[in-house]
Amino acid sequence: MRAPCLAALLALVLSGCPKQVERVAGTDDSQIDAVMAKLEELRLQERSETLSCMDRCDVARQTCALSEDLCGLVEAHPDRTDLPPWCTEAREQCAHANGGCTRCRRGD
Repeated sequence: MRAPCLAALLALVLSGCPKQVERVAGTDDSQIDAVMAKLEELRLQERSETLSCMDRCDVARQTCALSEDLCGLVEAHPDRTDLPPWCTEAREQCAHANGGCTRCRRGD
């Protein structure tokens, strides 16, 4: 009688104390998703014809900073072959945004 009670108590204790496990990949995936969403917002802002040069250059600065953030997250997962194209795309977006800033400052 004592063994079944002990086994039941042990099962209760083990099931009642779940360990907190941080899922790094899930966290990074969430961060990547957030950065990608913000980059899309900036892409839409950049297309606006009403942006001043100051605003256009600010969008470019934000785009490039987010691009590097994204590439840092991508580089942290060299085993993930699905991520590098996103880094490339983000860097291309940065270059395009910088080009728009430069053209605006030159008066093109």
